[in-house]
Amino acid sequence: MLGPRGVLAIAVGALVVVGGAAAALRTPGPASASSFLQDDDGRAIVANGFNTASSAKSARDGMPQFTEDDLDAEYADTGTDFVRFLISWRKVEPQPGEYDQDYLDDVAERVGWYADRGYHVMLDMHQDLWSGAITPDGGTGNGAPEWATHMDGLQVQDHDMWELYYLEPGVIRAFDNFWNTTGAHPELAEHYAKAWRAVAERFAGDPAVVAYDLMNEPYGGTLQGPAFEAGPLTSLYQLTADAIRDVDADTWVCVEPQALGFNWGLPTGLGPIDDARDGDPRIAFCPHLYPLPMDLGDGFSGSSRDLVEGTVSAWASNTLRAAEAMGGVPVILGEFGLDTTLPGALDYVDLVYRTADAAGMGVVYWSRDPGSWGPYEPDGTPRNLIGAVERPYPRAVSGPVSSWTVQDGRLVLHLDGDSGEGGDSGLVSEAYLPADRFPRGGVVDGGEVVEWDAGARVLAFTIDPGARTVTITPAG
Repeated sequence: MLGPRGVLAIAVGALVVVGGAAAALRTPGPASASSFLQDDDGRAIVANGFNTASSAKSARDGMPQFTEDDLDAEYADTGTDFVRFLISWRKVEPQPGEYDQDYLDDVAERVGWYADRGYHVMLDMHQDLWSGAITPDGGTGNGAPEWATHMDGLQVQDHDMWELYYLEPGVIRAFDNFWNTTGAHPELAEHYAKAWRAVAERFAGDPAVVAYDLMNEPYGGTLQGPAFEAGPLTSLYQLTADAIRDVDADTWVCVEPQALGFNWGLPTGLGPIDDARDGDPRIAFCPHLYPLPMDLGDGFSGSSRDLVEGTVSAWASNTLRAAEAMGGVPVILGEFGLDTTLPGALDYVDLVYRTADAAGMGVVYWSRDPGSWGPYEPDGTPRNLIGAVERPYPRAVSGPVSSWTVQDGRLVLHLDGDSGEGGDSGLVSEAYLPADRFPRGGVVDGGEVVEWDAGARVLAFTIDPGARTVTITPAG
C-alpha cells in the first residue's frame, strides 16, 4: 500500500490529479473489461476479497497473523470468495539459488484453508521499499532478501513517514541495481524469475491458486514513468512469465504498473506480455488505486471528494485502456483502502465498488489486518467496513458477463450483447446474496434458479440462451 509521498507527493499532486483526469477525458476508454479470469469450468471469476495480510511483511516466518477461525468469520460477515495472499522473495529464496520448501509448505497450508472453503487464491510477491535490509533494524522495508539488496554504501536516513524512504539514495540505488540500470547486477532479475519458477512449480495444478501477482507496486528508482514501465518493468515481467510457464501452463499471471502515478490516476506505459502457454493467453492487469488526496490522509469530503471522484474516473478509464492495449486482458483491482474513521470513508468504499462493478473488475481490499483500515478491531469486534464490503455480487458466471450493478435492491448482470448469446446451459452460475437484502434468497429473471444455499448465502442459477441481462430480485 502506498500512502503519502511527502515532499514528492505535494510536488506532483496537481499534475497527477489534473493530468490523469485530462487523459481519461481526451480519449474515452472501453466501457468495461473484455475478459475475466476463469475457473476450471470456464466460468468468469469475480474476485471479491481481502489482501491477507500486511502482518506477513516483517514476520519471521513470513506468515500473516490469521487463522482458520478468522477466515470463517470473514466469510460469515462479508461473503468473500478471493484472497490476495502475501508472500515474499526473502522467504522463497533466503540464499541465492536455495528455495525454502518449509516456507512453501506454510503457504500451502494456508492455501488449503481457502481451498476447503471454495476460495480462489492469488499469490502476491510483495515488496515495499525493496527490502528490510535497507535499515539496520530490518523494520522499515520488506520483500527482497538481504543478499539481493545492493545500496553501494549510500545512505538511508530515518523518517517518521515511511514513504519518504523512497527518496533515500540507498533505497533508490537498491532498485537501480535490481533493474540493472547500473549495469552492475544483471543476475538479480534472473534470480527473481527463478524464485517465481520455484513458487509456480510448487503450486502448479493447485485448483485454489488461480493467479500469481508478479510484483507489488514496482518502483523504478532513478528511472520513472513510461521509460521504466515499457523498459525494465515489462522486460522483468516477460522474463518471469516465461520462467513460470516452464512449470505451470495454466495459472494466470498478473502484472502491475508502476504505483507512483498510476495509483493517482495517470496512464501507464507498461507493454504487453507474451504468454508462452498453448491456447489463449492467461495474463491479467492488476493495478492499485490510492487517490492522492486520500494518500495524503484526507477523507472523502469537501474539495477532496471532488478531486477523488475525478481521480477514480480517470483511473478506471486508464485501467480499461491499458487492459485493452495489453490484448483485452482481465482486470483485478489488487488494492484499495483507507482509514475508515475518516469523513465520508464508507461513501468512498461504495464508489470504488460501484466503479469496479460497472467496469467488470474484481476487487481486493487492503487489508485483512485489524485496525482502522480493516474489517475488525484488534479484539475481533466487527468494524464499520464490514457493512460496506458485504454486498451482492456474482461469484462465477457462465455467460458473457461484462458488468453488474445493484439497482433498487436487485443484482443485475449485464451480458455482452455483441455475442448474441446467453450463458452455457450446461454450466451453473453463482451469486452471493447478503442476508439483510436477500433474506430468503433470490428470484431470477433471465435464467433459472438451480439451488439456494441459505448457509453460504449462494444462489446457483443458469442463464437463458439469448439473455442480455440477468436480474436477481429478493425472493418473497
